[in-house]
Amino acid sequence: MSHTDHFIYMPPQAPLITLYEDDDFVVIDKPAGLLSVMGRLPQHQDSAYLRILEKFPNAKVTHRLDMATSGILMFAKHRDAEVAMSKLFQARLVKKNYVALVQGKLEGEGSVDVPLITDWDKRPRQKVDFETGKSAKTLYYASQYDQEQKISRILLEPITGRSHQLRVHMAYIGHPITGDKLYHPNPENSPLKRMALHACHLSFVHPLRHQDIDIYSTAPF
Repeated sequence: MSHTDHFIYMPPQAPLITLYEDDDFVVIDKPAGLLSVMGRLPQHQDSAYLRILEKFPNAKVTHRLDMATSGILMFAKHRDAEVAMSKLFQARLVKKNYVALVQGKLEGEGSVDVPLITDWDKRPRQKVDFETGKSAKTLYYASQYDQEQKISRILLEPITGRSHQLRVHMAYIGHPITGDKLYHPNPENSPLKRMALHACHLSFVHPLRHQDIDIYSTAPF
């Protein structure tokens, strides 16, 4: 039984906010607490993807955000757009940035380059594994430190797209994301009622129109 089978799922019901739309893609601002795609169980069907399918019956998933993560989430409106975008993701030509609040004082900028693998006994957790893990790299840029709360605001840029990558990498260097129920030792000590991770910027060259696309979303924390 995995962790996701026994949580009580109460997704936010406000209508999704559209950040960008053309004939090929629709990009929304996913709220924290909403699944990106449908879960296996009937009570886990409500998701960003299901809501998008109601408007665009041919829509396809291009990438995902963890349920606890908010921000920019893109769907393809048709198969050709999905195929074209998946090639961009595979070639690492889609740039993604996230804002996070992390525990402790993190300064300057740096990279975390440690391989990750699913922790099978503790699914859906991931873990660092130097022997069998898949390569994973994250860049971080610290912006400000809150002395009172001992929390740093940072910008993150995943170079690879592993599951839970940002969360595991920040915990690995001793700065877990606040409110992260899987990887923070005291998630309840967060100043927010949620995990402080938000997808704030997505940029790519449109694979079918060849225009530069830049999409931004302000972090709600």
